Amino acid sequence: MTENYETGNAAKAGLHTKTLDLPGWQHVYSGKVRDLYEPVDESIRQQVGQDCVLVVASDRISAFDHVLASEIPDKGRILTQLSLWWFDQLDVVHHVLASTVEGGVPAEVEGRAMICKKLDMFPVECIARGYLTGSGLLEYNASGTVCEIPLPPGLVDGSRLDKAIFTPSAKAEVGEHDENITYDDVVAMVGDDIAARLSELTLKIYTTAEKIAQERGIILADTKVEFGYDAVSGGITLGDEVLTPDSSRFWDAATYQPGQAQPSYDKQYVRDWLTSAESGWDRKSDTPPPALPEDVIGRTRSRYVEAYEKLTGKTFS
Repeated sequence: MTENYETGNAAKAGLHTKTLDLPGWQHVYSGKVRDLYEPVDESIRQQVGQDCVLVVASDRISAFDHVLASEIPDKGRILTQLSLWWFDQLDVVHHVLASTVEGGVPAEVEGRAMICKKLDMFPVECIARGYLTGSGLLEYNASGTVCEIPLPPGLVDGSRLDKAIFTPSAKAEVGEHDENITYDDVVAMVGDDIAARLSELTLKIYTTAEKIAQERGIILADTKVEFGYDAVSGGITLGDEVLTPDSSRFWDAATYQPGQAQPSYDKQYVRDWLTSAESGWDRKSDTPPPALPEDVIGRTRSRYVEAYEKLTGKTFS
């Protein structure tokens, strides 16, 4: 259940990390997108507390379980600012302690960093689905179920479910693919009480966010959240990011049409180019993906900005 802060994972996965020298903070871990730092200066510890971590969102982008050499300008700021906005909308205990220089965030990373409680993370990717698509659609077409939850016959890509469902997956190492698991698997990992609470909180977050997004002309098809145990308060706490294009599938309500793949407010331009003949990349090979063309980078950035602005009603600058 303890969150892994070792630096070796990033190197093992071949991540294109550019860690920063932040006075008073020591780099301890890099994931696909985020870099984590712990306070080493006593004055910082007194200001923000010793049981905290600085979470810095980079502009890195991943696709098909690879972290690409190309980056998307401003992506880290968009993810951080959108997460902070959503944390304010949700009636759920979360891990954010501060997000400004006044609160202790280094000026070098203000806008794309949060000081957060250090949590013992549960080894579960908590996913809520309100629409059928992606890996859920693949399982449904094969068995009529998603994570062994039976669904009605006749559903198609993009079908809205009568009720959102909890479809967890097991966390994978950086560079590997998460695997869908059943609710019973979650129980075996964390126990009955915690499994029930994770499901309850995940569906609560999805239901709240889905309504807010609909009011702004966006469909929230599904979302992934993560939770950890706060040893100080003794409670289950929402961690990581929340309801961003990296963790959620957002569709434009105006163009939504079941029975086909829906354009998403995310890195779909990147996926489409990488699987095109133009890229020359064989997804099944051991060769890393090639660098992205400037037009793909620009269109992907625009999609992230559009999602931020439509959801929050604010102008990104």
